[in-house]
Amino acid sequence: MVCVVKSPSETECSKVPVPPPDARASAELQVNYRALLARLPDNVILINVASGCLADANRGACELFGMSEQMLLTRAFGELCPPCQPDGQASAQLLATQIERALAGQGGLFEARFLPAGGREMTCEVRLLALPPPHAHLVHARFADVTRRVLDDELRRGQNRLLDMIARGAPLKDILDSLMLLIERQCDGVLCSVMLLDDDSVTVRSASGPSLPADFLAAFDGAMIGPTAGSCGTAMYRGETVIVTDVMSDPLWDDYRALIAPHGLRACWATPISLDRDQILGSFAMYYRDTRAPGQDELRLIGVATHLAAIAIERTRREAELAQHRDHLQELVAVRTADLSRAQEELVRREKLAALGALVAGVAHELNTPIGNSLVVATCLAEKTRTVSGSLEAGLRRSQLEQFLGEADEAAQILARNLERAARLVASFKQVAVDRSSSERRAFMLCELVDELLPPLRILARHREVDIRAEVAPGLAMDSYPGPLAEVLTHLVDNCLVHAFADDARGAIVIGAGAGPEASVVVSVADNGAGIAAPLMPRVYDPFVTTRLGTGGSGLGLHVVHNIVSGVLGGTIELDSELGKGSTFRLRLPAIAPAMNGQDSG
Repeated sequence: MVCVVKSPSETECSKVPVPPPDARASAELQVNYRALLARLPDNVILINVASGCLADANRGACELFGMSEQMLLTRAFGELCPPCQPDGQASAQLLATQIERALAGQGGLFEARFLPAGGREMTCEVRLLALPPPHAHLVHARFADVTRRVLDDELRRGQNRLLDMIARGAPLKDILDSLMLLIERQCDGVLCSVMLLDDDSVTVRSASGPSLPADFLAAFDGAMIGPTAGSCGTAMYRGETVIVTDVMSDPLWDDYRALIAPHGLRACWATPISLDRDQILGSFAMYYRDTRAPGQDELRLIGVATHLAAIAIERTRREAELAQHRDHLQELVAVRTADLSRAQEELVRREKLAALGALVAGVAHELNTPIGNSLVVATCLAEKTRTVSGSLEAGLRRSQLEQFLGEADEAAQILARNLERAARLVASFKQVAVDRSSSERRAFMLCELVDELLPPLRILARHREVDIRAEVAPGLAMDSYPGPLAEVLTHLVDNCLVHAFADDARGAIVIGAGAGPEASVVVSVADNGAGIAAPLMPRVYDPFVTTRLGTGGSGLGLHVVHNIVSGVLGGTIELDSELGKGSTFRLRLPAIAPAMNGQDSG
């Protein structure tokens, strides 16, 4: 059997009788069933499936739909519903499907929206039951108004969605708009809005009102709160709920009546939004197009709305404050980092100056010996010359002349040797100084660079029983940066002298070099000193890590070494060490260094 729910006119339904199969059955139905309906506490309607009209209804059903029995029985079943259900399904299709299920004995319990005479939709739980023969054309329908339960469920789900939006940090306007729409779905005809109080605690601005005219809301931006500032401004000023049942006559709206009148709004109830009474965040308002006062359900919704709005507004403000503090903290960190970088650069510069000072002191010491010897010889030669000059006037003997010439020749040889030694030292120091003071690239032989570096390095150990020697394979040519490489070797040797050997310890430092794989050179600086503890080895290249801070170590030497090796020289550095057995720093450098600052590597 296919059931079609029709929507006949009231005249048609009033003329359609319930077609009983015989007079006796009709009489029994009329007496027994009507008596039963009258006694039932439920809201019951009897539906004539054949015509789609209502055959009977008890008092509960009449009160539920707000109609008299006579009026209700002139309606078709489909006319009790709006055209469509909330999910978009046509009401006629829903009712027809449910009646077919009831007639087939498959159960007939469902929820649907209905439209009583008052005009406000309600949600009912409907249970359909097909009557047995000979009344199989009749369906018993029992209605239960579950509107409050459905609205409460929707409100609870809506609150959870809003709290989730707040927790996820959704934009405040999106949260407030969703809140306003949620409250509007709870009450027919209500239009909701939220105003925020500015930081000056005097002026307001519109934050949400998705169903209100935009120009109406915008007109309140910059308005001041006060004792007669409409419903919202007065509520924020007083710190309490303000109920205006008719804005057209209430003096609180005197200054805003011309603004609200064109939009047909009559009632406005406003409540301040606050997490505590000490700080007002804004106001929540409910507008109606008719004059009215709030009932208990509406007062409850006002409490829900203001509480959720307060949470959202306060969280947004706290996040803004945190963002401001975070930005300020980042600025402070940037400033402190810049200060630390400058301090570190200054310490590195001082480290280099200290090394340069040691080099200058060493140069002075090394040059002092040949120059001092030359000065003594030159002084003696001058004195001998004056003696010979005096003897020449008195008559110089041949033996005296020969003795003078021999001594002069010996003095000349001594002068030549010492001055040549000084010249060699100056040339060596000059090349090291030139390389150390620049990062210019040039081709060079590694053995020559190390040989030039040995004299100033040995100067560093002049007061120690430490032998510094080179074991560099011949023929190692490099196209690289000799200055930075010399600086690296100087720092490594100095690190050995400071950390590997006690003041009176004997030992050796060996600078070695050999060819490596893939056009590379392996340079090593090894000592047989104290070695490095295993826990310290991963941190030896970190700045300010030293075991001799305040007693000769700054903690920057190996940091500088690592930066130069991995930077301008384009290589890597490794460390092998064992306590009591010495340490070896091993540099793996490309024979042809990578280009730096746009220089051509070829």
